[in-house]
Amino acid sequence: MTQSRNVPCVLVFAGLDPSGGAGIQADIQAITAAGAHPLPIVTALTVQDNQHVHAVHPVDPAIVREQVRVLIEHGTRIGAVKIGIVGSSANAQVIADVIVQLRETYPALPVVLDPVLASGHGDLLTQGDAVQALLPLRALATLLTPNLPEASKLCNTHDLDEQAQILLQDVPHLLIKGGHGEGDQIVNRWISKETQRRWQWPRLPGEYHGSGCTLASAIAARLAMKSAIEDAIEGAQHYTQHCLEHAFAIAQGQWIPDRSKESS
Repeated sequence: MTQSRNVPCVLVFAGLDPSGGAGIQADIQAITAAGAHPLPIVTALTVQDNQHVHAVHPVDPAIVREQVRVLIEHGTRIGAVKIGIVGSSANAQVIADVIVQLRETYPALPVVLDPVLASGHGDLLTQGDAVQALLPLRALATLLTPNLPEASKLCNTHDLDEQAQILLQDVPHLLIKGGHGEGDQIVNRWISKETQRRWQWPRLPGEYHGSGCTLASAIAARLAMKSAIEDAIEGAQHYTQHCLEHAFAIAQGQWIPDRSKESS
């Protein structure tokens, strides 16, 4: 009989994307590639392809709560939490309650919140006011990973310094992704109250479906594996860039990142 081994687990809250490019499938693949084990909790069923979101159907919050309850009561070890689309404000509150409960057992539990307000083409992914829905989760997150449009909407300003000031009132760490910027280089900024760092990546041709999910989940997996946050952010960016460099097409529109293996 093969001796069992402990693998760090990441509790993931996200929506189901039928194209397999973003959402819960992207999270599962990125976490698995890092060497951790995903615990996927579906928050919404979406009607989308690799280009547009046509409808979002939030899962009943009671079902979201039950999905997690059985894992916790069974003693499943949880090393990190990653949150994507919540689907509704009621689901966001359930997730917040779960995090508070988990931190009674794991006080230092890292939580990566990817504040997905809309798809890359601006299609809404949460019923109601998505910014308001995320408020209870912002106060519990370890790391917030907005892109440039999301940071602007969360703060009602386009000024990066003002965004950092506002968001760091809630979270200790902030990663503002520069993929929606201009120029040949993408600049990602990690900001905390103690330090700041920038990474530059060559802008690749084409558009990609699920790059933000990939990056946030890859970070969460590394945090579950006890990497320091700077190392987790850097390693996850290398992995995500590798996924984009090897992306593939399933139809016209955005390409799907190849998350099947870690970068060498």
